[in-house]
Amino acid sequence: EKEYFGLEFRHHTGSYVWLEQLKPLANQIKNTSDLFFRFIVKFFPPDPGQLQRGLTRYLFSLQIKQDLSTGSLTCNDNSAALLVSHILQSELGDYKEELDIHHLEMRRYVPNQEYLDHKIMKFHRKHRGHSPADSDVHLLEVARKLDMYGIRPHPAHDGEGMRLNLAVTHSGVLVFQGNTKINTFSWAKVRKLSFKRKHFLIKLHDQIG
Repeated sequence: EKEYFGLEFRHHTGSYVWLEQLKPLANQIKNTSDLFFRFIVKFFPPDPGQLQRGLTRYLFSLQIKQDLSTGSLTCNDNSAALLVSHILQSELGDYKEELDIHHLEMRRYVPNQEYLDHKIMKFHRKHRGHSPADSDVHLLEVARKLDMYGIRPHPAHDGEGMRLNLAVTHSGVLVFQGNTKINTFSWAKVRKLSFKRKHFLIKLHDQIG
């Protein structure tokens, strides 16, 4: 299931881009003085429960954990606490109050964690007996229902100069203002995508009737 993953690096323009495996490195990388690659999830399936391999689900769980900690995967407090509780079950095993308290003091899983500790531990109590592999499945099941699941926004401007973010997902091309989705171009409606210098064009099928 390697097709779900990719290597990302910082382009000389300052933005992150995907490494194209079939192109020579010399044609893609201009500045090697401060070069590093990030191995991350490139494609998020609509239902990660259909992933076949346990290793793939584990790597997806690590990506969710990373996105949650950086704040790029935004969600309400209840969902955040539930996600962290599954992470604790995977890392620590069954709930033990003193261990949970100490671990949450030492590790930060979400930006506003100090307000969620009690709720996280309340959820963790309910996961008794779940193995790390079970916890990965439950984590992904919660994550896939979030509005920002699989969303990697790219800054852009519309024709009037308004700042927007674009994201490409399994459902289509999404348009955001901040974290608010304002438009969706579903793949069924898209006839063609094209690039011309800094312009990204979406051509839609003609509507009939």
